[in-house]
Amino acid sequence: MIQDTALISTTSSGKEPGLAPFEAPSAWDAGLNESFAAGDETALAEAYRQFSPLVHTLALRSLRDSSAADDVTQEVFIRVWRSRSAFDPGKARLPAWIVGITRNVITDAQAASVRETRKVLAAVERSPAPEDPAGHAAAEVLADRLLLDGELERLGEPQGSILKLAFYDDLTHSQISQKLDLPLGTVKSHIRRSLSQLRSRLEVDRATS
Repeated sequence: MIQDTALISTTSSGKEPGLAPFEAPSAWDAGLNESFAAGDETALAEAYRQFSPLVHTLALRSLRDSSAADDVTQEVFIRVWRSRSAFDPGKARLPAWIVGITRNVITDAQAASVRETRKVLAAVERSPAPEDPAGHAAAEVLADRLLLDGELERLGEPQGSILKLAFYDDLTHSQISQKLDLPLGTVKSHIRRSLSQLRSRLEVDRATS
């Protein structure tokens, strides 16, 4: 029995699937039925030369994919050779037998495609949503904001309000002084002391986390 690589080499001596339009094969030599059944590789090569265009056309019409049709064509003739002992020249001509195998291989290819699609869909449904860098960054900003809010609340008043206006509203010292009706020097002093307290607390939090 020849190996698959040898079979591929033998059949590839004919038409390359997908490169030429299908043309009706010439009259099949019935004598090749017996030769093929006897294991004659020449009969296989002739069958490939005549009928690989038909096989490829049938596969392409069903699968709508040239690469898949190429694969089916090669698989058909591999199966044809492997199962030659099942071929009975008294019951069928080789061309009709090849067409029957072709339809089986196409059905198998369609079923495999459906299974693969279902696997992909199932994997997508089971997989967690891909991490969104923008969403991750937004979560970090929110966490920092909540942490800072907590620290500002611990400062009391008017320190908390002063720093919120500086951090969140981006107001200058003079604007904060006018908004809260506090002396400019008092605002600056509260900000300086409050920032020192915040720095100390955050450093302690990092050290214990």
